[in-house]
Amino acid sequence: MSLEPTRESSGSLADVVDRILDKGLVINADIAVSVAGVELLGIRIRAALASFETAAKYGLEFPSGTELQTPAWDEALSAKEHCPQCEKVLPAEELITTGCPWCGWISAKARQSNPGLTTSV
Repeated sequence: MSLEPTRESSGSLADVVDRILDKGLVINADIAVSVAGVELLGIRIRAALASFETAAKYGLEFPSGTELQTPAWDEALSAKEHCPQCEKVLPAEELITTGCPWCGWISAKARQSNPGLTTSV
């Protein structure tokens, strides 16, 4: 059984860039130029392209001088989840303990700890 490539017609450049930054892209190449068995040139390429959030999640090193002690950086490192109802990305702890402020979805844990909660939808 072989896999055939498929193409979605709804993809745009913005979708491709968003996916690359979200998932990350790693290039790892070794190039050697030889003449008559004598290596004349050797190049090793190690490159990664990702958002800061993705890079931090996988432990990639950042360039020297990158300021890591900022509120935005702390927010990027916090665990995030998609709301099951509206698909907005929120901090996982907030989504589990209080629910989604956008659509009113409430988690089972929040309902259990606070039985008076009701959804606004």
